[in-house]
Amino acid sequence: AMIYPGVYRRTPSLWFRLHSTYVRKMRYLFDLKEDDDICRQAQNSGTFYLFHNLSPFLQKVGSKYLAPQISAVEMKSTLGKLKHNEQMIENSVLIGCSDACMAYFALDLVFSKIYSIPGFLEKSVIESELKGSFTELRKALFQLDGKDRPLLSSAQALLRWHDTHQFCSKTGQPTQKNVAGSKRVCRTSGIIYYPQMSPVVITLVSNGSQCLLARQAAFPKGMYSALAGFCDVGETLEETVRREVAEEVGLEVESLWYSASQHWPFPNSSLMIACHAIVQPQQTKISMNKLELEAARWFSLEEIEEALKRGPKPLKQENQSVSLCLPPKWAIAHQLIQEWVKQQASKPA
Repeated sequence: AMIYPGVYRRTPSLWFRLHSTYVRKMRYLFDLKEDDDICRQAQNSGTFYLFHNLSPFLQKVGSKYLAPQISAVEMKSTLGKLKHNEQMIENSVLIGCSDACMAYFALDLVFSKIYSIPGFLEKSVIESELKGSFTELRKALFQLDGKDRPLLSSAQALLRWHDTHQFCSKTGQPTQKNVAGSKRVCRTSGIIYYPQMSPVVITLVSNGSQCLLARQAAFPKGMYSALAGFCDVGETLEETVRREVAEEVGLEVESLWYSASQHWPFPNSSLMIACHAIVQPQQTKISMNKLELEAARWFSLEEIEEALKRGPKPLKQENQSVSLCLPPKWAIAHQLIQEWVKQQASKPA
């Protein structure tokens, strides 16, 4: 093992952990969140994702859509062209960093308009100047590749949180964000507010040979997904899964297990906690809660496999009815469905 003079002997595994890219990034992000001066320095050398009223800025390059990273120098120049004050950068929020520890920030031109100077430009003028468009986040997530999706989701959630938490809930006095945007502080009471996520369970119910999918009226035509619901105060995840399945489709869960989790920015910031739930094979009669769902039904393995082959866009059949379509690949509901298909395929014949 390597010896550090005057300190102590370290094992090779500890040496690796202290010098791994991931650990270095996490330590750097911690410093940015805790030290305003370090974060201000990073704002002068980092890159920015641009938003307008929570819609990210995209550019089309060939057949692909990209969320461009704008350097600090370009950002200041752009703000000048758009008749904004450079101080607007102070209203940005930290959303991550590269492996080389270059900080990523997000800036919303509408939420930061307090830093505008007379002659604030309209959205269409900004889009023309920057040669791109501000795109509603749901649509943007369909158009982008996987690399930018998590960053834009986190950015929108954090920007929204700051916009809706500008006053202390106890004193009613304005709160002030730190430079990184990792917290807000009420100077009157000293209360510190941190961004929050609401825990939501998303559950794929199956009975041995079929899985249950449901749809809400707001879903695209033909789309079905797993059951989902917010955790109530005091509930465990297991209790939430059982309650949601009972409330929404009138079935009793026999067993369940955790799969994975995903941040979800809609309607506000949520943590989607994905689970599989098994009900008894004889439990096939669905008693649907019409206040929560528009439709719910069992699907066979063959139906699911056909829908996966078709992709996210529903197809019309000869009778003009819309075929089943499933959530997109980047949604954790899609992962649950894929896992269920693999489980079915691995069963002995």
